[in-house]
Amino acid sequence: MTSHPPAQCCTIGVKHEGEAVGEIKNVGDTPTYFSYPKDKSTHNAVLILTDVIGHEFINVQLIADQFAANGYLVVMPDLFHGDPLPLNRPADHDFMGWLNKHPTSRVEPVIEATLKHMRGELGCKAIGGVGYCFGGKYVARWLKKGKLDAGYTAHPSFMEADELRGIEGPLSIAAAETDSIFPAEKRHETEEILHKMSVPYQINLFSGVEHGFAVRAEIDNKEKRFAKEQAFYQAVQWFDAYVKA
Repeated sequence: MTSHPPAQCCTIGVKHEGEAVGEIKNVGDTPTYFSYPKDKSTHNAVLILTDVIGHEFINVQLIADQFAANGYLVVMPDLFHGDPLPLNRPADHDFMGWLNKHPTSRVEPVIEATLKHMRGELGCKAIGGVGYCFGGKYVARWLKKGKLDAGYTAHPSFMEADELRGIEGPLSIAAAETDSIFPAEKRHETEEILHKMSVPYQINLFSGVEHGFAVRAEIDNKEKRFAKEQAFYQAVQWFDAYVKA
């Protein structure tokens, strides 16, 4: 395994202020957040696979809007069937019990239906996948020809080594200096695996931040805000090279 399973740190963080400009519509029976670029083009798209707090969390909706402002149609489905975790959940919450209710067999049909809608009705020509924490595993699993054209993940959780070895496209990773789920030894293992493969890859390490920083960082802290913003720019630049190209 190249990262450990999710833990309590996956829900700890700061709620950000702002007003989302996208809209939630159903794809089949799945509520999905859509954010459109200024020209309304759907050719270049980003699929966001969220952390456990889900698609209605204002922080990730604001991130989706930022991708849209950079020229991408953004689609972000509810991976948890109306059952996300709250930000800063109580310490006695049965996290593993919740996680067991959302196995791969429940999550992947949502991703499959969303990609089918994007490639079909929406006419997306190239799609980049963004995976935060929980979603990072699924970026690796769906980074295949005809599915995702490029991938980006920040502080991934419970990604298996074989899933990483199975990717078929470029992958960019943003890592936190302090992360019990994606610690240094797992980051080094990931680098060793990618080094032996033929796909382009990138791993950026940010100091002074913890697991979840790319979504839930304390933006009043200059160092943490810088890391969050740079992790976002990392994703945009990666997709500009491998999705828009």
